[in-house]
Amino acid sequence: MSLGTLVLALAPCPLPFQESGYESMPIVVTDGQREAVERGLVWLAAHQNADGSWPGKIGYKLNSDYRQTGEGGHVAVTSLACMAFLAGGHLPGRGEYGDVVERGLSFVLQTAQEDGYITHGGTRMYSHAFATLFLAEIYGMTHRQDVRRKLQKAVDFIVDTQNEEGGWRYVPFAPESDMSIVVCQVLALRAARNIGIRVPKSTVDLAAQYVVDSAITENSRRRLRANMFADEIGSFHYQRGRGSRSSFPLTAAGVTALHGVGIYSDDSIRRGLDYLARHLDQFNRQYGAPRDGHYFFWYGHYYGVQAMYTAGTSSHVNYWEPYFGRVREELIAMQGPDGSFPNRVGPGRAFGTAMAVLILEIPYRYLPIFQR
Repeated sequence: MSLGTLVLALAPCPLPFQESGYESMPIVVTDGQREAVERGLVWLAAHQNADGSWPGKIGYKLNSDYRQTGEGGHVAVTSLACMAFLAGGHLPGRGEYGDVVERGLSFVLQTAQEDGYITHGGTRMYSHAFATLFLAEIYGMTHRQDVRRKLQKAVDFIVDTQNEEGGWRYVPFAPESDMSIVVCQVLALRAARNIGIRVPKSTVDLAAQYVVDSAITENSRRRLRANMFADEIGSFHYQRGRGSRSSFPLTAAGVTALHGVGIYSDDSIRRGLDYLARHLDQFNRQYGAPRDGHYFFWYGHYYGVQAMYTAGTSSHVNYWEPYFGRVREELIAMQGPDGSFPNRVGPGRAFGTAMAVLILEIPYRYLPIFQR
């Protein structure tokens, strides 16, 4: 498979990522969905720290658990919470939640280090990517030069820390990569490049090849001689070329990353979307309400809904509406009486609430990153 025949929009141009060629699907926002979003935003606004951050357990995933290394203002949680307000149409310094977003932005800008790394209290590359994505969305809406300066340095840091595999891992300059980290960096780069921030084409090309090579096909299954089931064809490896595990969240990440680098028509996308559709109910039963919103559940659907929304209707298959309808029903049922969403294994309720609200807001189409 030639990468040159797959990447459709990587030539140097201002907006290289935006044409998908998929048929658009109608946008239907229900009253229950809108109410759940508003209640979630109210809860987030009420639980913002005085310094503008949102609290969270700082740490990292360890197999299916989460190892905590600290606690306090969390860069990723703050960035996701702020994006939840942006995705609801709330800009910094304007309207009902203008001050909330402004203070969150101030916190993120203050945590940007001189070398461009956005970190606080031991947060790692996940947080850096979400913060970079948030700054890109803010700059695209406001054109603030203080944001642009920090954003360009944050993007340069992603570029400089890309390894020879074409990916990234939990800490900067790691020699290995994994899909859950790669997709975060790819979407941050996409958002930045879409608004005119300098992103080298070579960086995107390398990342694209890493993602393409991570898809599980009949050929890769035979080549690796891995102990994989036939049903795993269409999913994506955790780490490329090592016969590592695959999963629903990793497949959602893989498809969304392919879209992020400008690939829309590869067979790996169709197989990945089919895999997600087949395994949706099983995934919800495993990690949704029974597990109190495990972090697998939140990042799986954060990327899964983006993958399905971008696909819309492809080759006469309606991917978007059946998928989102079931996810929306699941999320609304999980919302607590106070408006929050659970996250027992992971950074905590602010993370779960920000993720749930963002997922429910994707059809609003306020954020460029959520547009086809």
